[in-house]
Amino acid sequence: MASIKDVAAAAGVSVATVSRALNGHPSVSAAARARVLAAVEELGYRPNAVARSLRTDTTRTLGLVISDVLNPYFTELARSVEEEARALGYSVIIGNADERPDLQDHHVTTLLDRRIDGLLVSPTDGGSPRMLEAARAGTPMVFVDRWIPGVDVPVVRSDGRAAVRDLVAHLHGLGHRRLAIIAGPAATTTGRERVDAFREALGAFGLELPAAYIGQGDFQAASGRRVTEGFLDLPEPPEVVFAADNLMALGALDAVRARGLRVPEDIALAAFDDIPWFVHTDPPVTAVAQPTGELGRAAVRALVDRIEDRTAQSVTLPARLVVRRSCGEPDTPQSPSPVRRSTT
Repeated sequence: MASIKDVAAAAGVSVATVSRALNGHPSVSAAARARVLAAVEELGYRPNAVARSLRTDTTRTLGLVISDVLNPYFTELARSVEEEARALGYSVIIGNADERPDLQDHHVTTLLDRRIDGLLVSPTDGGSPRMLEAARAGTPMVFVDRWIPGVDVPVVRSDGRAAVRDLVAHLHGLGHRRLAIIAGPAATTTGRERVDAFREALGAFGLELPAAYIGQGDFQAASGRRVTEGFLDLPEPPEVVFAADNLMALGALDAVRARGLRVPEDIALAAFDDIPWFVHTDPPVTAVAQPTGELGRAAVRALVDRIEDRTAQSVTLPARLVVRRSCGEPDTPQSPSPVRRSTT
């Protein structure tokens, strides 16, 4: 591998001139800079990022701590984050918290030790001590998808309330009256918000959400299966199960099929967090879709604004209802409404 000394020799300049040329120093003449760049190209020289970071106090690297890398929603989010960061000249290091606060703290500590320029975090539970400490110490940080009330950090998220209202209106129009929900962890903002939105939407149609129709899940498939089994054992099972994330919906589908029942003939199923797999299930699953790619891109832009001392705003994007055939719909689905961007 070529060194900076090799570049200097090929360009006929000093090592210091090579360094100044690569960092855009105005003291380097146009002719010398051209020779340096030509030598860099010919030799395939790549500057040492660690050494450069020590000189500039930046690494052009972002940290992303996501809640569960096995969840397709977070996989898509991570991809959009990496793409946008690369477009802006940054690299991304990803840590998977696996819905565990201790792992979240481990990744935050490791990333900060690597001198990243800023952090994107989807907080697990109510946060974690090291993450909260970093946020309050002024580390450039943005919360994505989930957030922690009272912590002064920009938040990039979707608002699913309108889409959940659309879902309940859709289910009501199909004749369903007994609707249950598999809730996410109450310690997360998304877990609480989706239950509240569902209850409010039911109330608008004069429907109640009895305690027996609220099952506590953990955003994992096994909990979706366990909760759905409990619903099916009730003296009066629900007509519809609404899973508050995609993995719990897949677990619910497993539970229904394990009983020899059919969706939607015996029980209907809907989900929050649409994923590509849902069009391939039988039947395809009606779901609330978040603008995942745009959330990831907006989160990176907000974080880079913080890093580069510009005002970073929170961003809220609307989710939308995607109608398929898991709730007894006719074969021709409705057209989804367009996603519109708003800022807060």
